[in-house]
Amino acid sequence: MKSSKKLILSVVCLVLVQLCPIDSRAQKEPAKPFFENGEAQIVKAFEDPAYWIREDLWVETEFDSDGDGLLDRMHVDVTRPRQTESEGLKLPVVYNSSPYFAGTAGNNREFFWDVRHEIGEKPTQHVHPPEIQRRGKRPIISKGHVSTWVPRGYVVVHSSSPGTGLSDGSPTVGGDNESLAPKAVIDWLCGRAKGYKTRRGDEEVEAYWSTGKVGMTGTSYNGTLPLAAATTGVEGLEAIIPVAPNTSYYHYYRSNGLVRSPGGYLGEDVDVLFDFIHSGDLDKRAFARKTVRDDEMKNGQDRITGDYNDFWAGRDYLNDMEPMKAALLMSHGFNDWNVMPEHSYRIYEAAKAKGIPTQIYYHQNGHGGPPPISMMNRWFTRYLFGVENGVENDPKAWIVREDDERDKPTPYKDYPNPDASPVTFFLTSGAPAHGALVTVQPSEQANETLVDNYSFSGEALAEAEITEHRLMYVSPELKEELHLSGKSKITIKAASSKPAVNLSVYLVSLPWNNGRRVKITDNIITRGWADLQNYKSLRESQPLKPGTFYEITFELQPDDQVIKAGQQIGLMIFSSDKDFTLHPKPGTELTVDLNGTSIEIPVVGGADAYNKAIQ
Repeated sequence: MKSSKKLILSVVCLVLVQLCPIDSRAQKEPAKPFFENGEAQIVKAFEDPAYWIREDLWVETEFDSDGDGLLDRMHVDVTRPRQTESEGLKLPVVYNSSPYFAGTAGNNREFFWDVRHEIGEKPTQHVHPPEIQRRGKRPIISKGHVSTWVPRGYVVVHSSSPGTGLSDGSPTVGGDNESLAPKAVIDWLCGRAKGYKTRRGDEEVEAYWSTGKVGMTGTSYNGTLPLAAATTGVEGLEAIIPVAPNTSYYHYYRSNGLVRSPGGYLGEDVDVLFDFIHSGDLDKRAFARKTVRDDEMKNGQDRITGDYNDFWAGRDYLNDMEPMKAALLMSHGFNDWNVMPEHSYRIYEAAKAKGIPTQIYYHQNGHGGPPPISMMNRWFTRYLFGVENGVENDPKAWIVREDDERDKPTPYKDYPNPDASPVTFFLTSGAPAHGALVTVQPSEQANETLVDNYSFSGEALAEAEITEHRLMYVSPELKEELHLSGKSKITIKAASSKPAVNLSVYLVSLPWNNGRRVKITDNIITRGWADLQNYKSLRESQPLKPGTFYEITFELQPDDQVIKAGQQIGLMIFSSDKDFTLHPKPGTELTVDLNGTSIEIPVVGGADAYNKAIQ
């Protein structure tokens, strides 16, 4: 009897299971993004690359920059979770564009400009490198950012910029087509432009899986292109995170009228960068070399005077920011002497003035270095998913302090530190050893003269106790640490023994290395360069009359640094900078009028904090 009851009960249970299935796979909801603490979390169903969909296509632009009479098409790849196909899931996009994806010409100095010549002298034309052989196989253009963002519920898109890889067009290194190309891809992601399965075919591809919300990020040139796209004002580009972006090619290759190379790339210029990235269609390269490199760039870049002109103005994104509205999170290193920290600062300031949601992250290292993933995640979560996580109310500035890890920045109300104010320092004589930096205008001082010699690096000159090749002025020893934040500004009154002279300025911390074996650049606070011939105008230099004094004022690179107790702040003035400027024949004399020379240094707490630190 009991066994019969058990049998009946088992049959009833089986029927109920069939009528009301309890299989967890049938009950679970479709995979979708979810959020904790204002950040998109990794979704297990999106995590396995074996289930990602990868495809490539070409997006048609509004321009023809390779002269073939057809609108250029940009090569694009897409990586997305399979649920965008199987479940109709729509997701926002993290987009990365680059001229580097298909390979480069390499950094062989043989193909750079020769810097060993007099200032103002026409340089010898450099040799161009061999043709770049495109690398990579379809459909994957790049794997960058994919493992970070696809598991968190984003589609990741890459594109090769004009004249590179399988994209049509000509590289212009900051020209309009490099802004309009990513704009076209964003238009396609938002349903406003056409994509095609092949480079010249007519079978269309639609981004039906896109929500129409796009964020861009990247480093260096790849960080420049998000800003380039944002300056078009394209709808759908909601947020950008440029890392160490080049925001002005003049500021990259020139400094206050001076021909000045980026650190590590002595003799590079905009036409060299053109050759470095030109990996596009072999049959169309001749047109780009002739029209862009040899005609436009050769004349426009002007390595003879170093003056600012319309060519450079057209490659300065600060001039194009009026339409921009994408939320901006900048990232840069204070010791980036390749793409220097002014590049991010100038755009950050302009974006704030426009009322755009803006934050800046600075670290103490060199080139590159994105914000911590948590910061990026909060930024994209807020502006691409629309999650109200309050990121727009977070502190504006995040700065990694000298001894901290990069993922542990210190928050500040803004950058520069709002509590910083300029302290003016004057000079007292002491050459060829050290003079003094003082905050009270001294009595009449004698002029001091240095002799130019590019053979010595800036670091070597700063470390030397006595040398005729630089002038050095130092503060009293700090009894307490001193926080500097912002841009120093120097006014120099000087005369040259020749019609042109390099002018280099370093702010350093002494004694060198503070008795410790650390990186030599740790003692560099900030740097600046200028052409004394541009004392009146950045657009028009004037030859100097030997022996005549001229006054010029210019800013050094932005910085935020805590100078430790026991150190002195040193102002070093010299001429040719071995690692950055042209190398004219040694021997030019640069004479500085100390009575007409001063420097403003931004000190947190102002003069009171400085006076307290030296007492």
